[in-house]
Amino acid sequence: MTWTQRASVADNGLYGVTYGNGLFVAVGDVGTILTSPNGVRSTEQASGTSNSLYGVAYGNGTFVAVGEDGAILTSPDGVNWTQRTSPTSGPLYGVTYGNNTFVAVGEDGAILTSPDGVNWTQRTSPTRYSLNGVTYGNGLFVAVGDRGAILTSTDGVNWTRLTSPTRYSLSSVTCGNGLFVAVGEDGIILTSP
Repeated sequence: MTWTQRASVADNGLYGVTYGNGLFVAVGDVGTILTSPNGVRSTEQASGTSNSLYGVAYGNGTFVAVGEDGAILTSPDGVNWTQRTSPTSGPLYGVTYGNNTFVAVGEDGAILTSPDGVNWTQRTSPTRYSLNGVTYGNGLFVAVGDRGAILTSTDGVNWTRLTSPTRYSLSSVTCGNGLFVAVGEDGIILTSP
């Protein structure tokens, strides 16, 4: 209901944020990474890359950030970051963790999985539309993207494309309280149990 604007140490656009291990981590343009223990005061961290970062997730004691040119970075603490080898050179737009697996998604339907954030495998995708967001909940990975693309997987490896009620591009998806919610262009909101 009530939001407060906080001072940022970065002038660049920020595209993704997550929370884990007592720390908020935000990522954005030209490799920007900000950390904050309380969401009020932030500190800029050295990412070691000039690639823009579009998504970040936390799982199994590891932060994973993804971005343009297939960039993948990992950190145990949000402060010290290591660039990882990516099996794709296209941009990655979203990343999540669930079922002991990191899943990253991106341009041209790209889907990558990793058990540890370090070693990544590209998976067969049932779509060529860009995938913009991914989440995990209720034992299911759900990815969404351009032209209303909706994909599901129980293991992150084998994916099924679902019939979508919209042709509008979907930009993000999350799961909570037993409900998946996806949002996208033109104010579209989709829900599914």
